[in-house]
Formats: sequence, C-alpha cells, structure tokens
Amino acid sequence: MAARESIANLKKRAGIVARALAQLYPEARITLDFATPWQCLAATILSAQSTDVGVNRVTPGLFREYPDAHAMAAADRRHVEELILKTGFFRQKTRLLIGAARKIVEDYGGEVPSEMEALVQIPGVGRKTANVILGHVHGKPGFVVDTHVRRLTYRLGFTRHTDPAKIEIDMQKILPAGDWTLFSMRLILHGRQVCMARKPHCEACAVAADCPKIGVRTAPRG
Repeated sequence: MAARESIANLKKRAGIVARALAQLYPEARITLDFATPWQCLAATILSAQSTDVGVNRVTPGLFREYPDAHAMAAADRRHVEELILKTGFFRQKTRLLIGAARKIVEDYGGEVPSEMEALVQIPGVGRKTANVILGHVHGKPGFVVDTHVRRLTYRLGFTRHTDPAKIEIDMQKILPAGDWTLFSMRLILHGRQVCMARKPHCEACAVAADCPKIGVRTAPRG
C-alpha cells in the first residue's frame, strides 16, 4: 500500500491545482438562476436528480407564483407539482419545498439562515445545499460536494473517502477557507468538461502533472 501523502504536500499540491483551475474557470459559480436566498435554496432542492438547465426552465414560473418562503409556505401542493413537473420527482420535491418554506417562516421569520447548523435542519437541505447557500448567498466559506467533486477529489488524491461529509473535512484541512466555495465550483466545472467519469481527458487536463489519477484506467498500448 502506498504511503499516505503528508498534509504539507497535500496543501502544496492543492494550491497548485487551485491556481490552475482558477485560470481555467475564473468566473466559477453555480449555474442555477436565482435572485434571492430563498430562490437559491429552492432551485438547489429542485436540482436533485435534474440538470441545472432543466431547473432554470421551470423556476421563472415557480418564482413568479411563489417568490418567497411566505408564499411557498401557503402554496397549493398540486399547483407546485404542476409547475415543477419536468424536474422529476416532483411530488417529493414539492413536499420538500413547502416543508422548507414553512420551517423558514416559522423559525426564521421567512429569512434563510446563515449557519450550517440551522440550514441542515430545514427539510430538503443537506450539507451540499447548505454549503451552496453559505458560499453563494451569505458569502461564507462552504465546500460543496457533489458527484463531480467526489470523483475529482479522489482521483487527485486529496481524499480517500467517498462520504461527502468526510470529503468536506479532508478538503478543509488542505485549503484556505477562502478557497472552499470557488475551488469546489471549479472542480464541478472541470468534472463536467474534462475529468468525466468514464473517459477523462487526461491528455488535455491542465492539472494532469499534479494529479496521481487514482482509480483512472489507462488505455492499453498497441
């Protein structure tokens, strides 16, 4: 078994990768459309098992009808289901949206809280969604772990874990807090465009020289 890389080396390599990705994706942010904290939370809930493009098609109508938590808390369930039908799992997502809105109205006066401990108590909000809210709404450090981030952090050798919470902890140890949000967003973009699950384009990857390519199958020669 290979020796575990020191924290010092991990920090150094993470810094190199972070700078390279920053050059590639300087404007990294989530691709969901929203104008308010509630809309960010709602769109992120809808993005589960759906594409951001698909979510962005339905949210204009949803937010026109239910622009804030107060409106959603009093929403007609069937009407919400109709509005978000194309995002998939629309019944479950409707329950989560209305449940989240009621929690926010009852406990926080309609304002989306800015602390992880409070956010994860809201229906439909796990650490991934909470970190999106922290980083993109409240300007607080939040490391978002989705399927792309989970894959890339493992391939890069930054973590040996597959559990999102443990990956988050590992990355927080080797990155400055100020880099958490943007670095995770850039990993998502890189995972979509270069480091795909089945056929990563290592030959065209800007961080290939600093990536141990853990778990990546190399094509046979000849």
